[in-house]
Amino acid sequence: MTIVEPTAWRKSTRSDGGGECVEVAMTAGAVGVRDSKDPSGPVLVYSTEAWCTFVNAVKRGDFDR
Repeated sequence: MTIVEPTAWRKSTRSDGGGECVEVAMTAGAVGVRDSKDPSGPVLVYSTEAWCTFVNAVKRGDFDR
């Protein structure tokens, strides 16, 4: 399932180039996430609401050890 044009994929500016990166692409109603090493591989698709909930949890430190 392709949800966006290839040019819409982006990596975090904090990515260090170590090869363990994900890319994110946003559309009006969904967010796609894929492995940057395998751009033609599978894409996980989340609702915009679910993605925002996840991002806010990261910002709050909910996943910090």
